[in-house]
Amino acid sequence: MSNQPTHDRYPQIRPTSGYADSRISATGPGPGAGVDADPELSAMLSARTGIVLTILIGQLWALAVAVDAWMTGTVATAWWLAAFQVASFVVAYAVWRAGDRRDR
Repeated sequence: MSNQPTHDRYPQIRPTSGYADSRISATGPGPGAGVDADPELSAMLSARTGIVLTILIGQLWALAVAVDAWMTGTVATAWWLAAFQVASFVVAYAVWRAGDRRDR
């Protein structure tokens, strides 16, 4: 049954697939689509996301340096970088949790 042509399976759909179909009165999103309802909230979320992504990039850099330090035998540097990883996570979490309660 699945090998039947489309017009046999769905007789209500014409071959035009919407082009010049009288049943379609409007296309696209409805009124107000794409308009931000609360620009302050959006700006705050964008700023926090940017800060957290910057911290994440720093963490990835520190991870690469820590692994390199560990592999070369510089254990003290690797532990300091591991502590930096933990501190960065705490800061990223604090930044993410800061702000309005209505954005969660």
